[in-house]
Amino acid sequence: MNEATFRTGFVALVGRPNTGKSTLLNHLVGEKISITSSRAQTTRHRLTGVKSTDEAQLLYVDTPGLHSGGKKAVNRYMNRVARNAVRDVDVVVWVVEALRLTDEDEAVLEALGHAEVPVVLAVNKVDRVRDKPRLLPFMEDLTARREFAAVVPLSAETGENVDALEAEIAARLPEGPPLFPTDQLTDATERFLAAELVREKLTRRLEQELPYVLTVAIDEFREEGERLNISATIWVERESHKGIVIGRGGTVLKEVGQRARKDMERLFDHRVHLELWVKVREGWSDDERALKSLGYRDDD
Repeated sequence: MNEATFRTGFVALVGRPNTGKSTLLNHLVGEKISITSSRAQTTRHRLTGVKSTDEAQLLYVDTPGLHSGGKKAVNRYMNRVARNAVRDVDVVVWVVEALRLTDEDEAVLEALGHAEVPVVLAVNKVDRVRDKPRLLPFMEDLTARREFAAVVPLSAETGENVDALEAEIAARLPEGPPLFPTDQLTDATERFLAAELVREKLTRRLEQELPYVLTVAIDEFREEGERLNISATIWVERESHKGIVIGRGGTVLKEVGQRARKDMERLFDHRVHLELWVKVREGWSDDERALKSLGYRDDD
C-alpha cells in the first residue's frame, strides 16, 4: 500500500425513505449488513459499512430516510440521525429514485443546501425505467437546481453502474491511511446486526400490519464452542400486536426465527441457537426514554 496516495473518508448515503440506500450500501460493501424491505423507514439507525480496496477505504454511512408525516418520537429520532449524518463526512451521496421526485426529496435537497463537501447525485432504480430517454431530462432538471460533483445513474438491485459511483466517490476522498482493518465490513456490533436481522424478517413477514410498532432487543449473545446462543425480545405496543407477531400456533414467530437464524449463521459463520420472545411495552415508539433504553441513541 502506498500511503502517500491512499484515500480514506466517510461517505453519507442520504435520501427520502425507500430510494434504495440500504440496498446500495450492501452492494458497495459486498455483504448484507443493512436490512432491507419494501416498507419505507425500514432503516432506523446510522450504520457504517467499510469497503477497502488497494487504493482507498470508503466508509459508507447508511441513514434513515428523511421523511415527513410521522409525528412520533421514533420518527423524530430517525430524522435527527439522517440530518446529523452529513456532518463530519467527506462526501455526500444523494440517492433519488429515477423519474420520481416527491416533496420529501425536495426537503432532502433543501437540507443539502448547506453541505460544504462534494455531493454526488445517484439516480437509482434505472433498471425499472422502460423509457430510457426520459432519464436525461430528469437528471438535467436536478442538476439545474444545484451543482453536483458527479451524477451517476445506477441500479443498486442489479449492480449496474455501482462501480462507477464508487470511482467518483473515491476520487473525492482525502488522502490518508485506513481507519479500520481491511477485512472489517462494518462498525456495528454483532448484537446490533442480530437484532436488525430479526426486525427485517418481521417487517417482511408482517408487511402492512406492524412494521412501525415493533422493535427488537438482544438479551443474550453468547458463544459456546462452535455455537452462538442468541436470545431476543420483540417489543410491541399492544397486547393485540403480540398475537399477530406470534401467529396462530406460533407459526409467524417460528418462521421469522428460522429465516433470521439462517442469515445469522451465514453472517457470523457460526451455528446459531436463536430464541425469540414477544413482550408488550405500551407507547414505546413515542417515548424518548423508552427509545433510549431500547438502543435508539443519537447523541454519540
